[in-house]
Amino acid sequence: MIKKFYSKALWQINTSEKEIYLTFDDGPIVGLTEWILDELKKYSAKATFFCVGENIIKNKNIFDRIVHEGHQIGNHTQNHIKGFNSNLEDYLNNVESCEKLTDSKLFRPPYGQLRKSQYKALLSKNYKIVFWDVISYDYEKINKNACFLNVKKNTKNGSIVLFHDNLKAEENVKYALNETLKYFSEAGYVFKAINL
Repeated sequence: MIKKFYSKALWQINTSEKEIYLTFDDGPIVGLTEWILDELKKYSAKATFFCVGENIIKNKNIFDRIVHEGHQIGNHTQNHIKGFNSNLEDYLNNVESCEKLTDSKLFRPPYGQLRKSQYKALLSKNYKIVFWDVISYDYEKINKNACFLNVKKNTKNGSIVLFHDNLKAEENVKYALNETLKYFSEAGYVFKAINL
């Protein structure tokens, strides 16, 4: 139902190739984002980072490293605001503030929340709205191995996998990302950034 509602959004990449699209929401964060970048480099993996504007301002050197290492940047609003709690004007202003920092038309709404009016307005401003077909649940209080097994079980060719580079997710993402990179690399997959 949700995919029908957001029918012009991107949920996965249509490909028969062994490609996976890792995405990270909420950063950049000192320590964790840098660890993620180090892990990606070990596997020559590229990813897409949906950054929060206020975190870019706080951690500009880490943001610059993401760009320098060839990863894609996406917009995750200036202040990680909930679409359901925001009026249209405030929401668009928040998105556009972040765009000034990211210089990206790739957009992912925090919490996956987007009112119909916000969705239509963003499309009219040429944003490409990106959701996911696999969610790691790294931010939940679940066993870290369960987090990885969920990714392992549900990921297929062209999957857009959602991880987080925030402190709430740190323990789970550090385990699940490492296992995901190892398992799928051994299975012949490559990790790509979303380039549209």
